[in-house]
Amino acid sequence: MQDTESQISQASSGSLTITPISAFDDNYIWVISQASDSFVYVVDPGDAEAVIRHLEEYKQVLAGVLITHHHQDHTGGIKRLIEYADRELEIFGPANENIDHIKTPISAQSEITLSKLASKAKIISVPGHTLGHIAYLIENHLFCGDTLFSGGCGRIFEGTPEQMYHSLQKLAKLDVNTQVYCAHEYTLSNLKFALAVDTENTPLAAHNAYCLAQRQLGKPTLPSSIGLELKINPFLRSHTQAIQSSVCGQFEVEHSDNVTVFGLLRQWKDNF
Repeated sequence: MQDTESQISQASSGSLTITPISAFDDNYIWVISQASDSFVYVVDPGDAEAVIRHLEEYKQVLAGVLITHHHQDHTGGIKRLIEYADRELEIFGPANENIDHIKTPISAQSEITLSKLASKAKIISVPGHTLGHIAYLIENHLFCGDTLFSGGCGRIFEGTPEQMYHSLQKLAKLDVNTQVYCAHEYTLSNLKFALAVDTENTPLAAHNAYCLAQRQLGKPTLPSSIGLELKINPFLRSHTQAIQSSVCGQFEVEHSDNVTVFGLLRQWKDNF
């Protein structure tokens, strides 16, 4: 993915505007701003220079950083952004992951205050991809890092299928209008797999066509929504007869519990 402003679009809801910055091959760094203020927060800034270019072009001032987990493509820009900023930054991240420069480690907090926004951020613990992974819910904007993707979910690097299943179930219970801001543009590859698993899903096929058109125009497929993901994402649908039949057929096993089906589904995707 090229890091060009032509690929940046904005999503506004309530008092906040959310803007993606393209980074590396397929990362999104999300910028959270309010029309009434020049201060912004960024989520998972793996590439500091991409953030700095954005700030300078739009004459915005960095107020803080939200980190979902410790992987370098989400944390690699923190030090440079501290050096760049002319003010003390609010830097939040999970306490039980090894992340340098976190100013406010998050452990048991259910909510944090972002001093330059009119909203607070609710904290959702979502272990699975990593053991300390967290998500931030600000108004109806969910910043979920590498836990939930449109049409998919993150690889299980440190946790267990059971942890990831329950983490995703937490997100699935959010309001259906919640906007989902994933950290990667993985949608087309996820939907290709989803279509192989959930062959009769009409909303899935329609969304795949929409996303193909978006990418042909150089536009993001995100944000998604919880309501949409409940219709199209096999990892949120491992309890349904369609997904369970498909998974059991793929692995030639009898019907099993939801967590086992979820684990097999993730295994299938890993080798797809």
